[in-house]
Amino acid sequence: MLCQWLLDEDRRHRLWIKNVPDSKLTSDCNKGYVKVKQIGTNPTSIDNVDIAKDQGVKLKPGHILYMVNKLYPYTIEFVRGSGQSDSRDQQKKGASKRPHENSQNKSIETKCSKMQSNDVLDVNKSADDTSSEQQQHSSQSAVGHWSQGLKVSMQDPKMQVFKNDKVVVIKDKYPKARYHWLVLPWQSISSLKALRSEHLDLLEHMYEVGENIIQEHSTLSKAKFRLGYHAIPSMSHIHLHVISQDFDSPCLKNKKHWNSFTTEYFLDSKDVIDMIKIKGSVEVKDGTSELLKSPLQCNVCKVQQTTIPQLKEHLKKHWT
Repeated sequence: MLCQWLLDEDRRHRLWIKNVPDSKLTSDCNKGYVKVKQIGTNPTSIDNVDIAKDQGVKLKPGHILYMVNKLYPYTIEFVRGSGQSDSRDQQKKGASKRPHENSQNKSIETKCSKMQSNDVLDVNKSADDTSSEQQQHSSQSAVGHWSQGLKVSMQDPKMQVFKNDKVVVIKDKYPKARYHWLVLPWQSISSLKALRSEHLDLLEHMYEVGENIIQEHSTLSKAKFRLGYHAIPSMSHIHLHVISQDFDSPCLKNKKHWNSFTTEYFLDSKDVIDMIKIKGSVEVKDGTSELLKSPLQCNVCKVQQTTIPQLKEHLKKHWT
């Protein structure tokens, strides 16, 4: 069953599902999520995680909302209603172009200068502060909210560098290092929270594919590579980052970009696999989002730097 809220950039909408008076749903289309509040006795859950009474949880595209002991599964999808945002689009058209409208011949510096500043979702902030990696929304070719952008990119032959019957590897649209790819399964898995023991073979295959990609490019980079997942990603559909540790990219622009890949916010692929083997699921520690505010620290020598430009200048000593 699909509950669908039409995109309205000026208003918030509230929905009480008929005959299910135990939950209240408030959708904020401008920020791209639905706030679910448990108000009755019948249990409600998101991706098999129960919501406590009077607790409010954000439901994002790709997640599944279960009502009344999982009898009623719902998903959400943000779509543009006909005529609702045409005038606004016309106003924006002359003012500035979105990243996807840039010419393919323009440099990566030009692309990155027009994207948003954050790379991951900080649970203490709104979805407006989302990733540059996540600015993969396209008004013509993409369908739905920007958080579904990976599902569009993984189908794009121009983005693909490898694929088989289980996974596809694409170039990160806004790389945070000289070499940055994403390994995505064809199987629909919304996030780390949805992983279970039956996904072990797939996770190990994703790791092997990532290792093969590294082997193909290891002779071109002095820096090491890492394979891992963001603990709290903002893009729906699970994806494994394969990234060189030089972090030499104009798309790496702020502290959150840096800390999302150099602190425990970035979970090593092997650690995720081991966690599934032992516990049957992935647990994210409380306070993980606070890691994004950590001081800027060199990932090689651990010397702290004050600003991103200073950090980048410092990194040159290690990789040039």
